[in-house]
Amino acid sequence: MATTAHLFEEPFDADEYIERLAWRTPGGGSKGGAEAFDPKRLLEEFQNHIEELKQLDEKIQRKVEKLEHQCHREAKEFAHKVQDLQRSNQVAFQHFQELDEHISYVATKVCHLGDQLEGVNTPRQRAVEAQRLMTYFNEFLDGDLRSDVFNNPEKIKEAADIIQKLHLIAQELPFDRFADVKAKIASKYHDLERQLIQEFTAAQRRGEIGRMREVAAVLLHFKGYAHCVDVYIKQCQEGAYMRNDVFEDTAVLCQRVNKQVGEVFSSPETVMAKLIQNIFENKLQAHVKEKLDETRHSDVEQYLKNLYDLYTRTTGLATKLTEFNLGSDKHTFLSKLIKSIFSSYLESYIDMEREYLRTRGAMILQRYYDSKNHQKRPVGAGSIQDLKERIRQRTNLPLGPSIDTHGETFLSPELVVNLLQETRHAFERCHRLSDPSDLPKNAFSIFLLLVDHLCVEHIDYALEIGLSAIPSPDAKNANLYFLDVVQQANSIFHLFDKQFNDQLMPLISSSPKLAECLHKKKEVIEQMEVKLDTGIDRTLNCMVGQMKHILATEQKKTDFRPEDENNVMIQYTTACSKVCAYVSRQVEHVRKSMDGKNVDTVLTELGIRFHRLIHEHLQQYSYSSMGGMLAICDVAEYRRCAKDFRVPLVLQLFDTLHALCNLLVVAPDNLKQVCSGEQLTNLDRNLLHAFVQLRVDYRSARLGRHFS
Repeated sequence: MATTAHLFEEPFDADEYIERLAWRTPGGGSKGGAEAFDPKRLLEEFQNHIEELKQLDEKIQRKVEKLEHQCHREAKEFAHKVQDLQRSNQVAFQHFQELDEHISYVATKVCHLGDQLEGVNTPRQRAVEAQRLMTYFNEFLDGDLRSDVFNNPEKIKEAADIIQKLHLIAQELPFDRFADVKAKIASKYHDLERQLIQEFTAAQRRGEIGRMREVAAVLLHFKGYAHCVDVYIKQCQEGAYMRNDVFEDTAVLCQRVNKQVGEVFSSPETVMAKLIQNIFENKLQAHVKEKLDETRHSDVEQYLKNLYDLYTRTTGLATKLTEFNLGSDKHTFLSKLIKSIFSSYLESYIDMEREYLRTRGAMILQRYYDSKNHQKRPVGAGSIQDLKERIRQRTNLPLGPSIDTHGETFLSPELVVNLLQETRHAFERCHRLSDPSDLPKNAFSIFLLLVDHLCVEHIDYALEIGLSAIPSPDAKNANLYFLDVVQQANSIFHLFDKQFNDQLMPLISSSPKLAECLHKKKEVIEQMEVKLDTGIDRTLNCMVGQMKHILATEQKKTDFRPEDENNVMIQYTTACSKVCAYVSRQVEHVRKSMDGKNVDTVLTELGIRFHRLIHEHLQQYSYSSMGGMLAICDVAEYRRCAKDFRVPLVLQLFDTLHALCNLLVVAPDNLKQVCSGEQLTNLDRNLLHAFVQLRVDYRSARLGRHFS
């Protein structure tokens, strides 16, 4: 195998190289190959190849030494070239410095020469200009304007420059000697000014921006420049207000004019500001006045809607206009324009808002009560009837019949939605139209009106009527509608609370009025909760009274002492069945009328009273053996009914009562064991004894000795 340098290129593997060398050597393969393995021949091949590698190494080493020598030589040559270049660069830099100094010297001389020339030329130009103006002045003095500049319409720009300067000069001349010439110059001045404005107007109508720019530049030095701007503004608005939407038309007009004024006038921001001021003080102000004055005294609702809409659209337009260049303080400029239009309306806004809400709320309430054919009763008027009602509400004393509302709660979701809707609109208007310093105070006054109409005049009144309609506890077949009042009042107050958080809080959250609002809200809630608690308590008393009436009319003494002990076929008594049915209906009624923890609270109280009634009721009878079993069946049914309460305490009470009833049937010898049971062991011994005394065999079986 020929030995060359390319065989050792990366990646190089020595083992692979030896294997390839042995494989190519005759007799150097494995012993099992086609040709017998010859170690001598392989050794000889390796020795020869080593010699070749040595020769190759010497050859490469000589080549490396040659290249190193060549590299050293070229490095020295390059270093010499760099030194020569550095010397040349230094010489060039010195020449550059000399040239720069020479140029500076020449420039100084040229500037000095220019100053000298200007010093000579400026007086000469002034003299020429003065001579020219004196020539023209003489023509005015003679009364004969012969110069072509005054008679050629195409040279109106040059004539305007001359007459403007002559006009300034004429101002300095004494009136008594030059009155005539001053009048002629002034007349020509005004005539040229008028011609220029006419030319500008004609160019504007033709849409010739270049000509407009030229004329405006000439008029800039005339007193009539402001009139030129006024004419431009007036013509811009011609045909711009063809639609019924003045705000949209204004935005489009300003967008179009803004592109043009920069090409025509030297100070476009001044012209643009004057255009906007003209629009606000004429078009917008007239539009606002027309819209508001026609409804201010005839339709307050529409007036407030129009005021809100117009103010909102005007501020929206002002926001769009801020994208234009109107000077350094465009926000203050636009705010003053808006204030000039609306100040007289905004000053009286909150008074009109409050008066409208007061009237509107009263009308909504009256319309509702009229629809119910209800004459609203004065609450807290101090009459004898009111005194009786308050005593009856707080003591449950029978001081005459209750008011029959025929199931009417006198709470209207539609009325509430209308009141909240009106108040929401009022809050929105208040937020937009009130001064920031007056916003919390104004919002609070609106909130007070809502409290008066919704909470006092409607909810509180309905609670008063509801309380008056609650029958006395001993009433028979009483219809209990107060829970419906509770349900609707609760729903209404959730809506009231939502509006408080969503609409009012953002307006007062960072002001001292927040504390007043929260206090007022808390006060209203507490007043209503007192009446709700009173009504619920009296309603529960009525429920218990109705249960008591059912038990009194349906429960017979023979139920628990049947004449035929062996022929009792019923599972529980009729009284028990009717009471359980009644209780189930009332529990369902409570669940529909309450929410959250209030359900458990009311059902717990009802369950306790229900248990107390049954407990006291059972103690009115004596029980035979079979009667005791029937009492246990009744209590079991009562306990099943108590499960509907889903209140652990109530179920526990009936479990204990069920265990007590076992004392009515247990064998005399087992009484002590039963009394020591898990459910009865913690009860008072007198209570246990009282139940045992209800057994008909109490004396004959001498059961009292078990409690001695």
